[in-house]
Amino acid sequence: MSTTATPSRSASPAPAAASSRPGVLKLGASRTAYEVRVYFRQADSLFFTFLFPSVLFVIFAVAFGSSGNVGTAPDGTGGISMAAYYLPGMAAAGVLLSGIQNLAVDIATERSDGTLKRLAGTPLPVPAYFLGKFGQVVVTSILQLALLFAVAAIGFGVELPSDSEHWLRFAGIYAVGIAVSTALGIALSGLPRSGKSASAVIVPVLLVLQFLSGVYIQFSVLPEWLQNFASIFPLKWIAQGMRSALLPETFAAGEPGGTWDFGMMGLVLGVWLVAGITLSLWTFRWNRKDA
Repeated sequence: MSTTATPSRSASPAPAAASSRPGVLKLGASRTAYEVRVYFRQADSLFFTFLFPSVLFVIFAVAFGSSGNVGTAPDGTGGISMAAYYLPGMAAAGVLLSGIQNLAVDIATERSDGTLKRLAGTPLPVPAYFLGKFGQVVVTSILQLALLFAVAAIGFGVELPSDSEHWLRFAGIYAVGIAVSTALGIALSGLPRSGKSASAVIVPVLLVLQFLSGVYIQFSVLPEWLQNFASIFPLKWIAQGMRSALLPETFAAGEPGGTWDFGMMGLVLGVWLVAGITLSLWTFRWNRKDA
């Protein structure tokens, strides 16, 4: 007669078990910590993505430091040092390396060695995997920029912005730039056919892009057709945005059109962000192309 109470008790453990599972955000944070640890254990990633902007900054600052100030008045006064002039370009390069190069090579390697295939068979939610990658890019890129600014300020006496307006501008450009770079890094990870060829496929393309986008040489000295070509890609606008945040306002006159052109900057970066996310969803695969 009392057996009617049994079904109601036996059904209760299921919701409790479901509620005890970690959420996607918690798993993403845990995955971020794991990705950051792995990142700093890899000597090649540590040098060619994390330290590379600071190393190049030191080389350029020392090599061209005796050339005098940039943007001096006709009477020879004013202007900024070559170290200060190269700082925005190296910051933009750091965003590019942390996002596109780091993720494109890393994910291609994980796909090639079977790591992604094994992860696909675990309970780890797909969003948590990508949150971990994005979190790793954000953490390592912020540390990278902090190191670059410390080297510039302490080693070469570069004066960083002292007002909140320029730092808010920098934060906005950084946020959009790192989102674009992360999306494109995931999208381009499907381009190499194997992990061994990933660096050979990705790095030369990004190196050429840096030369065309005002990172290593002054953008205005490039032929007009090259300027127009480089303006299609996001790095040119990330570098220009970094200059708008880290250089005096008078340097806007040296940009194409004589202004920082925030409207076009936002439009191009927004288009690339949408394109990067779309390409990531379309091209990302857990298995190798030959699997």
